[in-house]
Amino acid sequence: MTGNAPNLRSNWLSRFFIGLAVVAIVIAAAGVAYQTIASTRDRRSYPMPGQLVDIGGYKLHIDCTGVGSPAVILDSGLGDGYTSWRKVQPQISQFSRVCSYDRAGYGYSDSSFRARTSRVFAEELHALLHCAGVSPPYVLVGHSMGGLDVRIYAGLYPSDIAGMVLVDSSHPDQKKRFPPALNDMEGTWLREQEFLTLIMPFGIPRLMGFCAKDVDVRAADCNFHSQREALAELKSFNESANQASTTGSLGAIPLAVLSSDPNRPEPDLPEDLVAPMNNTWQQMQEELAQLSTKSTHVIARNSGHYIQLDRPDIVVNAVDQMVSQIRKSPQHEAY
Repeated sequence: MTGNAPNLRSNWLSRFFIGLAVVAIVIAAAGVAYQTIASTRDRRSYPMPGQLVDIGGYKLHIDCTGVGSPAVILDSGLGDGYTSWRKVQPQISQFSRVCSYDRAGYGYSDSSFRARTSRVFAEELHALLHCAGVSPPYVLVGHSMGGLDVRIYAGLYPSDIAGMVLVDSSHPDQKKRFPPALNDMEGTWLREQEFLTLIMPFGIPRLMGFCAKDVDVRAADCNFHSQREALAELKSFNESANQASTTGSLGAIPLAVLSSDPNRPEPDLPEDLVAPMNNTWQQMQEELAQLSTKSTHVIARNSGHYIQLDRPDIVVNAVDQMVSQIRKSPQHEAY
């Protein structure tokens, strides 16, 4: 009987690991089912606004409201879709046409086979506006990385642009000028994004409360393809910054630069990095205001990086003033 003991142990271990594998598969399947059912429920509760527009083999989601020219085009930051403008779009629509959209891969938009860089985003946005029948001139509003996108758009299609609003915009040189310790943290952030992308199909972020509480935001953004797009954009950020660094001056195009309150630190930053980062950020925001000979720079007091959510009134006011200014110009009458 002692000669059979190793075989018995081997059989027991085999059954044990097979059992573990079965349990893991069942849990994974349950997670996928939970994510699918919850996502379907959210999208049933909050149907997609706007429309899907084919731009050449894949469709992008765009939501336009209001009437009037120039049209205001809202471009979100890295990791964000059209819902990041939900507090400002309804107010802007009261005095002009305004469009928010999901870049390819986010929200309701199809994924794209093209590189996920700011130049591609600008080209895709140009195709989207053309195919959706949104005629220029445009006031481009870019938040965070979206600021790189709209600067590149202006360089590629200058005749389309009547004005620009940069909402706490990224600066092409920011990674070179931030404290080295901050850039050292990027590896950790990247690994976190990779982990979230890995577990998103199994509903874990949703179950742990990482998804937004608002159903419209959750319906659009709490899904694998949006998380995958955010990861791709994060990995391509350096290339996007390099592309934006070659755009140069805006000339006399009206420009409004809105920057966050330097006295309101962003969360998750070590205390010793707050002051040097904020000082560098404000200096770069001042430099962005030098891109045009017709610019203003407003510091949004009591606001963090998401000025359109913390102080939507400041964004709406800046857009309103710019639209009014453009409507009085002889160039606008020529359109």
